[in-house]
Amino acid sequence: MSTTSSPFGLSLSKGSTEHSEVPSLRSGEGFDRLSPSGVGGYRGDFPGVLDWHYLDTAATAQKPRQVIDAIARAYGGDYATVHRGVYARSANMTLGYEAARRKVADFLGAASDSEIVFTRGATEGINLVAQSWGGANLKAGDRILLSMLEHHSNIVPWQLIAEKVGASIDVVPLTDDGQIDLDAMAAMITPAHKMVALAHVSNVLGSVLDARRAADIAHSVGAKLLLDGCQAVPRLAVDVQALDCDFYVMSAHKLYGPTGIGALWARQEILDAMPPWQGGGSMIDKVTFEKTTYAPAPTRFEAGTPHIVGAIGLAAAIDYVQAIGLDTIHAHECALVGQAREALHGLNSVRVFGPENSAGILSFEVVGVHPHDVGTILDEEGVAIRAGHHCAQPLMRALGVEATARASFGIYNDESDVAALVRGIERVRKIFG
Repeated sequence: MSTTSSPFGLSLSKGSTEHSEVPSLRSGEGFDRLSPSGVGGYRGDFPGVLDWHYLDTAATAQKPRQVIDAIARAYGGDYATVHRGVYARSANMTLGYEAARRKVADFLGAASDSEIVFTRGATEGINLVAQSWGGANLKAGDRILLSMLEHHSNIVPWQLIAEKVGASIDVVPLTDDGQIDLDAMAAMITPAHKMVALAHVSNVLGSVLDARRAADIAHSVGAKLLLDGCQAVPRLAVDVQALDCDFYVMSAHKLYGPTGIGALWARQEILDAMPPWQGGGSMIDKVTFEKTTYAPAPTRFEAGTPHIVGAIGLAAAIDYVQAIGLDTIHAHECALVGQAREALHGLNSVRVFGPENSAGILSFEVVGVHPHDVGTILDEEGVAIRAGHHCAQPLMRALGVEATARASFGIYNDESDVAALVRGIERVRKIFG
């Protein structure tokens, strides 16, 4: 068995079945920086948030130097294309790219790396499932079950395929505190429902789904369950086999990784039965003008030159959060959200949405003030939040508002960010009376 160097100087054995490693923090590195509430001491790793109260992580997370450096190396002296080059650098980059796939598989608890499809993000992953699995399995009269709090990316793709095949969509309501009402879901679901698609964590309310119960309900009528994990994977340990879902999608850029890359996990037998979604190079077996045969999954779903460096950056981001610990990150974010919720509850004319145990995300309104004005004034105070409908217009209507302001926390936040947020909101109240 021969050994070669992969991108980033990794030692990889050709023909080895062992999981190759992507660059990571050294074991224990930085743990002396833990603050009493969690991991806010890691702010120094993030050049984009120094001297800035960044509270928009649910939209996109800032990137640590470890990820930025991994991307720079991959685009620098290590760069080459993957899979078809016979020269050494291409072979090495291929090893690094496939090591990244294995990293994602381990991160999600997949049974095999061949269950991981690289996509441009969670949105493309959902569209892939809707068009490929849905196009092959849904028919007129079938039903799709979504919830009231879904992101548009988990609504519109299902509308497109439903319109195409003649299926219908039903919507699970929410509990009073903003959780997906699984009791209502259990009462609603029928054998006509073939797909259930739900957010693992809400991007607006921070509600955490009891995903295993949702899977049991879906499977009780033979339906498949897709989970949108965009807001879950940066803060919760995910094991797709324990959750017993059928599809899981995620985006790298919310996990402190690069934009333009994400992953779809699906059970191997489901992927193997799904037809190609896009055609082009890489995803083929043999091409003639008379007929084309296709590569096995996951290659069948990765037409064209992949986002090679994006995959490397995603793997570096996974290493970063795992070195800190997702349990630690989640506890830290929950502590900060708890502090913020308590402070805002004490302010007259401020309405807070979602459950008390929301995961890293806090949506609110200053009554009588448009969220865009709130966001603008907070920006003047050096605080960055999100203001708008958050790609969840049906949820806004259910909450009885046009939009909300949203603060979302990450590894780099600490109590000073909560204090700055509260000061900024107090200024908003003074300005608008």
